[in-house]
Amino acid sequence: MTTFQEMGLPKALVSKLEKSGISTPTPIQTGAIPHALEGKDVMGLAQTGTGKTLAFGLPLIARMQSYSGKPAPRTVRGLILAPTRELANQICQSLKDLLIGTPMKVGLVVGGVSINPQIGRVAKGTDILVATPGRLIDLMERNALDLASTDFLVLDEADQMLDLGFIHALRKIADWLPEKRQTMLFSATMPKQMSEIAGSYLNDPVRVQVSPPGKAADKVTQGVHFIAKGEKTSLLIELLAKHRDEAAIVFSRTKHGSDRLMKALVKAGYEAGTVHGNKSQGQRERAIKAFRSGEILVLVATDVAARGLDIPEVRHVYNYDLPNVPENYVHRIGRTARAGMDGAAVAFCSPDEVDELKAIQKVMKMDIPVLSGTPWMGMDDPSHKTKPRKPGNGGRGKGGPRRKSQGGGGGGQSAGGPGAGGKPGGGQRRRRAPNRGSSGKAA
Repeated sequence: MTTFQEMGLPKALVSKLEKSGISTPTPIQTGAIPHALEGKDVMGLAQTGTGKTLAFGLPLIARMQSYSGKPAPRTVRGLILAPTRELANQICQSLKDLLIGTPMKVGLVVGGVSINPQIGRVAKGTDILVATPGRLIDLMERNALDLASTDFLVLDEADQMLDLGFIHALRKIADWLPEKRQTMLFSATMPKQMSEIAGSYLNDPVRVQVSPPGKAADKVTQGVHFIAKGEKTSLLIELLAKHRDEAAIVFSRTKHGSDRLMKALVKAGYEAGTVHGNKSQGQRERAIKAFRSGEILVLVATDVAARGLDIPEVRHVYNYDLPNVPENYVHRIGRTARAGMDGAAVAFCSPDEVDELKAIQKVMKMDIPVLSGTPWMGMDDPSHKTKPRKPGNGGRGKGGPRRKSQGGGGGGQSAGGPGAGGKPGGGQRRRRAPNRGSSGKAA
């Protein structure tokens, strides 16, 4: 099937897609929508940025159009669970756009804001409710919701819900749902616990897989700089200078680290904002709105923003700190190369992040090209296959033996930053060699 019309979607829904410039379904949509329209449970596996929201949103809306009248008070006809507020907001807005002119309504319940207005809204009954697990449980425990008549359930980004520790919440929610329902589960990776979730929620599902789990979008060009931790900020500023007019997301591991890095970027002359768990919902929404509008071009974020940010204009992702959970790397770099565009993902690896990089490459089933620096002890350098160097004094700009840095797909581009085609360049910048102490480990 090459068109939405051929899938059997309602003409009015297809017309709305065409008016918004969407005429050709993506592979995950082609694979999932026909089965979902038939009422089958679906397990969809696809990398981020491939159109999963429409893959479950379109059949959900199409099947619910046969309902007559309003939902009963405190009930939900269709429930969509998402791991983060940002993703829940994005899903909610996407569905609202599709439902303009129809009597169906979409509700949103997430943490970080007052629960009382949400209780008031769900009391009237909801056609489609988009929720984060924690806030949904809060409402259920207050008897503000009844899921016993819920006919449709969607688990979006199920793997991140596991990463964020929602396994117990998901078990609890499963007990409140009726056995007879249609369930769709979508994920970019397949952690070990996913089989338990699938067994608890899905009934004889159709598995739709359009790319191997853990695979990044095809148009993302990746590269890694081996660099001392204290030099990361200056390198980031240097690389950002090469594309000042293009949007970039920088991922930091900690909330306080995000704030410090954002302040350093502002001091260096960049319009930057930050999003992390210590920010209120209002602060997070304002920062994302400013980033989406182009008011700021650099957004510093923790993994709270690794999913749920669908901004096609993002051309660059920087992993300033490597994630502790290797699957999160896939979701981070999935913030670029969206909607068919090219993108570049650049990682910084300090000596204490060797294990994280090795875990990432194992999940990705690939060696990330080296952009600059010498791989630290414990890392194989697939670009050069050289033996580890003997300890030296090292240092930035002096001391110790050096070698020329390599371009990660850039073919001799100037230093480090993604070029016009969205590819990171290795350039001429050199990083210090690892300085190892008596323990034999990189310092």
